[in-house]
Amino acid sequence: MVTARITVNGKEAPIAPAAPHTTVLDFLRERGLTGTKEGCAEGECGACSVLVARPGVNKPTDWVPVNACLVPVAALDGQEVVTSEGLATVEAPGTPPVLHPVQEEMAVRGGSQCGYCTPGFVCSMAAEYYRPDRCAHADAGAGTEATGGAGASGTGDGGTDDGGDAEHGPNGFDLHALSGNLCRCTGYRPIRDAAFAVGTPTDDDPLARRREQDPPAPVATEYRQDDRAFLRRSTLAETLRLLRERPDAVVVAGSTDWGVEVNIRSRRADCVVAVDRLPELRELRVESDHVEIGAALTLTEIERRLDGSVPLLAQLFPQFASRLIRNGATLGGNLGTGSPIGDSPPVLLALEASLVLADADGEREVPLAEYFTGYRQSVRRPGELIRAVRVPLPLSPVTAFHKIAKRRFDDISSVAVAFALDVEDGTVRKARIGLGGVAATPVRALATEAALEGRPWTSGTAEAAAEVLRGEGTPMSDHRASAGYRAAMLGQSLLKLYAQTTEAVPS
Repeated sequence: MVTARITVNGKEAPIAPAAPHTTVLDFLRERGLTGTKEGCAEGECGACSVLVARPGVNKPTDWVPVNACLVPVAALDGQEVVTSEGLATVEAPGTPPVLHPVQEEMAVRGGSQCGYCTPGFVCSMAAEYYRPDRCAHADAGAGTEATGGAGASGTGDGGTDDGGDAEHGPNGFDLHALSGNLCRCTGYRPIRDAAFAVGTPTDDDPLARRREQDPPAPVATEYRQDDRAFLRRSTLAETLRLLRERPDAVVVAGSTDWGVEVNIRSRRADCVVAVDRLPELRELRVESDHVEIGAALTLTEIERRLDGSVPLLAQLFPQFASRLIRNGATLGGNLGTGSPIGDSPPVLLALEASLVLADADGEREVPLAEYFTGYRQSVRRPGELIRAVRVPLPLSPVTAFHKIAKRRFDDISSVAVAFALDVEDGTVRKARIGLGGVAATPVRALATEAALEGRPWTSGTAEAAAEVLRGEGTPMSDHRASAGYRAAMLGQSLLKLYAQTTEAVPS
């Protein structure tokens, strides 16, 4: 066993003797850092969130919150973690710690009752507090900087009257940063008040200063215990050679799917291979005829780097799980699982994306429409990885992503529909429609595409095509939705698209 180490709240500690499947949550709690809580063990409640130093978008380092219940501690070999305990500062030995500004606001505004969820909220709020491009609105009230009082704006209404809106505070705080944190007793109003009241980091804030330095470099990891191993190689070529030797290995990036299997179904793997820090899988390039997105970039990184330049993806991201999950989840992982209810496949099908698959012998490019072969099955061979996703350019101008689920955010789709249409002079010249949740695999709605192409973009065309769309796929009834409901939602989705676009596109 090669020594693996992690830095927690500024102190380095060996990962041993933790088993290779041990989560960051269990590792921390075993060391007395019990602010990190287990609520759901599947990344939905956020009670376990911690901060990890990761490559930044606007600064060398970003403080990124992740679900500690999902990530194997071996995956953070060589990395830096800050827990809720590490946010407070001790000014002198023997003196009580000084609360972090986020902790202070949560306390004075009544953002905690039982306190179980509070440390997770605090870590997610702290990440937003340190977000480099967060800035107060010019007309925000002075109360935004206060550490007490009626409310973030001084009006007692959560600050939305002073330059913010329902989801953004006058201090620039994005409430979606808390979308993965659930509270069952306090109510969200005082938590929102606390979020909208935090100011900006001071010059002597150690975590703010840390952003100006590079994050820890990825390290090769070979962590073994008994007959199980967690492995990370330095390059893609080394990883592909390893996978040829170990085709039975479980490949993980953010571990947002595998972590649930470990926690809820008690699954164990003899060999886990991490690809999340491989530089060859973390590139994003915009070429003249396509956009290439590395398979190991997190959804948050993709969202911020693209900055809305692929509108259909921009519509997808806010509806994909929660910010905590998007901070770890990758396109490679979402496609690699082959799930028929993954949110990204319908969007990428509508975008006519292709996948770059790599193994020790080379690479090949496969259209996503030809990738899925059955329930959680694909053309990907043993030892083969998804290296990148390619989206062809130019993009269709009329796009929409409709996710039908029981909750607005942080839920699994009952039905997901993605549209990409070219409408010229009132006629549909091209239509691409991706569907999820209505068959054993994500599928293209080929019959509906044919019913649209070459026809005028009118209510009559939309209604006729919607009837065709209701018959696409082979939807089933389960606890999320009935087959009839799913079919009905397909048709309604196209009618909704028409209603949303007729003002912008002549009929």
